[in-house]
Amino acid sequence: MTSLRLLCILVAASLLAPVPLALAADPLVKAPEPVTISHGKKVQLSDYLVPGKTTVFDFYSENCPTCKAMAPGVRKLHEARGDIAVVFVDINRPGAKGIDWDSPVSIQYNLPSTPQFKVYGPDGKLKAEGKPAFAMVSGWLD
Repeated sequence: MTSLRLLCILVAASLLAPVPLALAADPLVKAPEPVTISHGKKVQLSDYLVPGKTTVFDFYSENCPTCKAMAPGVRKLHEARGDIAVVFVDINRPGAKGIDWDSPVSIQYNLPSTPQFKVYGPDGKLKAEGKPAFAMVSGWLD
């Protein structure tokens, strides 16, 4: 009887335990708000694709006027469209002045300007990047 009682206590304790942060912030599930990743570090976009959703990666810098102007619309796109997940990719390393073109993530993706978009389909395959992706996202914002 003691073993059964101990087992019941352990089961109850596990049900009441807080959810680990890793599970709460699962990048494979669309969050209520866009997720921000990188902060200048290299990143594998495939780690942040949301299965079954069109995933838009928005490479931006806080020092980019166009990025700042588009950000509210891109956020609303994420919130309003259940089929689209937005992931912001901050290209600036902490403390960087201006747009951080020398950051590891800027070099990794050979960014010619900001904002830059990469759009992946629900199947995880790249649908558009560069000017076609910018046109696609801009069209969704209208």
